Amino acid sequence: MSRISVRGAVKRYRLGKTFVDALKGLDLEIDASEIVGIVGPSGSGKSTLLNLLGCIDSADEGTVEIDGLDVGRLGDAELTELRRTRIGFIFQSFNLIPVLTAYENVELPLAALGTPAAERKARVSAMLERVGLSEFVRHRPDELSGGQRQRVAIARALIARPSLVLADEPTANLDGETGKSIMELVHAMNGELKTTFVLATHDPRILPYLDRRFHLEDGRITRVELIGRNGS
Repeated sequence: MSRISVRGAVKRYRLGKTFVDALKGLDLEIDASEIVGIVGPSGSGKSTLLNLLGCIDSADEGTVEIDGLDVGRLGDAELTELRRTRIGFIFQSFNLIPVLTAYENVELPLAALGTPAAERKARVSAMLERVGLSEFVRHRPDELSGGQRQRVAIARALIARPSLVLADEPTANLDGETGKSIMELVHAMNGELKTTFVLATHDPRILPYLDRRFHLEDGRITRVELIGRNGS
């Protein structure tokens, strides 16, 4: 479980001879075990915010805390360890390694952590069964449907038992029924593992599965909606 606190976050990028603020003093609080959505138009700062929460980038001003840990004070090695052990990522384009099987893609984070082979086998097999892919463990990504590839991506994100999972448009490339099944899986895994999920999305179909929705416009949170979820 991860609790997130962002205070006064500013992120600026150089554009030619000028600077553009992608985030403008953003404040955000997310409770442990929540599923929250970050919504807003293109260019509002959603991807920038995910990059800060995932410790891929750092704020130019303000603070980002995960479970009370100010990530801006960590060195490169500490940030790498944090990403490897406590943060999972789900991407719109899946980002699976094409030459690896579903099993090998999911196993990769555990191998990077030095998990013993027998434990890796047990955990990967159990996770692939949990996401409904036991029959596809030896299939490579180009042999899987979009929904199956996203399930592999979810299994890979969760296999190291992170406390926080960040997802960038997780249902954007999926049809309605497949997108629903993916969100039902996210909802179920959140209930079982108490993982905090932060989803950047344009997809209104995700709404019933969220606890709260944050509206992001022009680099700031402008509105927060308490939703609750019914998982249907």
